[in-house]
Amino acid sequence: MKKIVLILSLIAVMVAAGCIDSENQVKPTPTPAETPTPLPEKTPEVVGENVSGLSNLARFKSEEELREYLAMREVFYGYPMFGIAVQKGMPETSEMPLPAPTPTPTPIPTPTLVGDRGVVEKAAERYSGTNVQVKGIDEPDIVKTDGKNIYYSIGMARIYMPRVIMPEYYGKILSVLAFPPDNMSVSFEIPKDGNLLLYKDRLVVLRYNEISGYDKENGKNVWRIDVDGNIVTARLYGDYIFVITRSYLDYYDPCPIEPVRVNGEALEVKCTDIYFPRGISSEVLYTVMKVSPESGEVEKTFSFMGSYGSTVYMSENAIYIAYTKRMGEDEIYFKFLQENRDLLPDDVLSRIEKVMGYDISNQAKFIEIQTLISKYLLTLDKEERLKFENDFWNRMQDFRKEHKREIQRTYIVKVSLNLEPLADGEVPGRMLNQFSMDEYRGYLRVATTFGDENDLYVLDEDLKVVGKITGFGEDERIYAVRFIGDRGYIVTFRETDPFFVIDLSNPANPEIKGELKIPGFSSYLHPVEDHLILGVGREGSYVKLSLFDVSDASNPKEVSKYTLKEYWSEVLYNHHAFLMDSKHGIFFLPAGNHGYVFSYKDGLKLVKAIDVPAVRAIYIDDFLYILGDSIAVYDENTWERVAEFRFE
Repeated sequence: MKKIVLILSLIAVMVAAGCIDSENQVKPTPTPAETPTPLPEKTPEVVGENVSGLSNLARFKSEEELREYLAMREVFYGYPMFGIAVQKGMPETSEMPLPAPTPTPTPIPTPTLVGDRGVVEKAAERYSGTNVQVKGIDEPDIVKTDGKNIYYSIGMARIYMPRVIMPEYYGKILSVLAFPPDNMSVSFEIPKDGNLLLYKDRLVVLRYNEISGYDKENGKNVWRIDVDGNIVTARLYGDYIFVITRSYLDYYDPCPIEPVRVNGEALEVKCTDIYFPRGISSEVLYTVMKVSPESGEVEKTFSFMGSYGSTVYMSENAIYIAYTKRMGEDEIYFKFLQENRDLLPDDVLSRIEKVMGYDISNQAKFIEIQTLISKYLLTLDKEERLKFENDFWNRMQDFRKEHKREIQRTYIVKVSLNLEPLADGEVPGRMLNQFSMDEYRGYLRVATTFGDENDLYVLDEDLKVVGKITGFGEDERIYAVRFIGDRGYIVTFRETDPFFVIDLSNPANPEIKGELKIPGFSSYLHPVEDHLILGVGREGSYVKLSLFDVSDASNPKEVSKYTLKEYWSEVLYNHHAFLMDSKHGIFFLPAGNHGYVFSYKDGLKLVKAIDVPAVRAIYIDDFLYILGDSIAVYDENTWERVAEFRFE
């Protein structure tokens, strides 16, 4: 019993010290048997085929290489159970969903009109698109318009207003004839929900594992793609939709790989067309597809192995897929003990080195290392053990601080718009979201956080680091990023909101030019004019808007602020909910169960508070349409409500 208590005591100390990461927690190791169970020897490292322009990314040369890679890259996890390991990433057994029936137009309620306005048939001169990161590259959202119709995935709106959207509209997309607003009506329904893209005469619906194309005039289904796994995100640029999917491979029978089915027919990807990162654990397969929105034809694909969490950014020249990987606790311990060899006898270190060569999971290696250390502790008296535990704890803290940029890293794969791999690279830390990456004049700028520090890196076309700023915003983490031209704007936060202005005009020497500390924080930054940046965030419990004057990079100022008596806004984490109309100098954001319109020309002024549940807004000509459980329309010249359509 005393032996077990001693072993558990050591593990408890390591957990308290942060030695066991929350994502890799393990159960206490039982007292080891006198004769340990033999472990399998390590198989040779998979080398793959070198590809021009790529540094660490290689291509499988055969199906056997892919199998070896799956066997080595943490295919198994958990505890060995009577010699049998639990497989990671078991293939899903559920059948591919059947094609959805062609939607049929249904009787629609009549609109409720406000005022006496005659119907005027005319084409809109202007209309809004979704608020996106890169101008001209559309992103999926729950609302789209072509200047005449509004396509509204009202079923998705229930996520933001679960008590407002009526159950009969769950799982529906509505096409509303919306312009002119005097006589709005629903022209058809699609009996499913999802995010939307609009291209010419096609309305494209993206769901968790399905993409469908519809005739935007009558709602008839034209094509369908079923995804094995799930859709990460998509972009519409030019005449193509670029879709990124993520799936697990069948360890027992991986080839051929069928990431999608187009109109029921499987699209095959050869195992020798798959790329992988050498020396990095990878558990999922990413596939980038170039899809015709007109026909649903998949023109080309590119597939590579990576880890589950990912961030996607697309420029006019390339697609960047980034994923974060944390060093396993087994490797952290091994490196730590190599630098602190005086902590353990040579024979124990030798056994640990042997464990690191076994072909078992990282977690299993960590358990074996703990077991070996625990056995060594049993040979010490009480005072020696106490000294060891304190020395171990102190040195481990120092080791983690010194090596923090090695422990968590982000890997980036750069793909051309013709879906050819261009480059791969890596930077320390993790990204916040898609705004953490930006391409400008051939350079990729990347902002990352790790622990209690933040870095900024500038990478060249080959994704090699050419410039960096490290360790700013100490004891804080990044809450918002926006790159605009040769400047970067970054918000970090812990107790105050440091707003950093970064000069990126010299890629080899990025420099923090200015810093402003104010209460609260911003989690979304939006340029409203050349020298004005809007921040949407929180101060205390309330939604806060800040207007930053950055005309002098060395002296940024908060020239205006407004605190809404609301606790939440979707804009805090989803930029698609934000709308700006520069013609009228206003912007819209939903907050709580209301909508708010602000002007920004002479400071932040609340122009209109809209007392209807709101999730999105669009403009067509000079009419602002507020969408929620109804559609309310306002004249932007007078801010009078001129029409309302109720879903009843």
